[in-house]
Amino acid sequence: MPRIFINAFILVFFSFIAAFPSHAQTADSRYKAVAFDYFVIFDPNSVVAEVEKVFPGKGMDFTKAWRAKQFEYGFLRSITSNHEDFFTVTEDALNYTIENMRLTATAKQKNDLLNAYLTLKPWPDAIEGLKKLKASGLRIITIANFSKHMLHANAENAGIVDLFDELLSTEVNHTYKPDPKAYGLGIEHLGLKREEVVFAAFGGWDAYGAKSFGYPTYWVNRFNLPDENLGTTPDGTSHNFQGLLDFVLSK
Repeated sequence: MPRIFINAFILVFFSFIAAFPSHAQTADSRYKAVAFDYFVIFDPNSVVAEVEKVFPGKGMDFTKAWRAKQFEYGFLRSITSNHEDFFTVTEDALNYTIENMRLTATAKQKNDLLNAYLTLKPWPDAIEGLKKLKASGLRIITIANFSKHMLHANAENAGIVDLFDELLSTEVNHTYKPDPKAYGLGIEHLGLKREEVVFAAFGGWDAYGAKSFGYPTYWVNRFNLPDENLGTTPDGTSHNFQGLLDFVLSK
């Protein structure tokens, strides 16, 4: 076949391919990565069933109190520059909650409760959503207060380690969100600009922290909570992962 016809064929072929862009090309070019709080992916109420085994009839109330104390301790340790990894914070919060609710538990029961935070269940839409983001060509990381051990244990248990480019814990620089230095880890590790990284928040306070730092911020408000009265709102919000996908991929 003459070279002129070969060259013409190659030109037509690649013009045809270009007319059908890949999924990765459909993503908003402004966004290069999505950084997740872990509770957008894993249901924190997964621990309720284990709590019920130890404290029948108190599963949800205990879980809410325990979780509130976890983050309170994290905030306090961050403010006072007295860092401990989040699994230790979780244990301290567990012991406080047991005592505060006038309950008792054996060492084994406490260990079982703590281990529930290593085997959280993913939200029903989370894994498929992560796969779609991964297929789009976006980089996927966490910026989570969970310790590295907690991040990896949960991802391994769910079989989704390969969906992340990095499981990044704020323990890397001994901070907790909403400290700006915690959010700063994202751009440091990704090598991107703030406006290129969408932060997916689970808590309203986290959405506020990420937005204040300068990330385009999407609040996956799983528990349908009211807006925080902090004078700053996220760029988008919904009660499920699909809203996040629409925000990141459909612009």
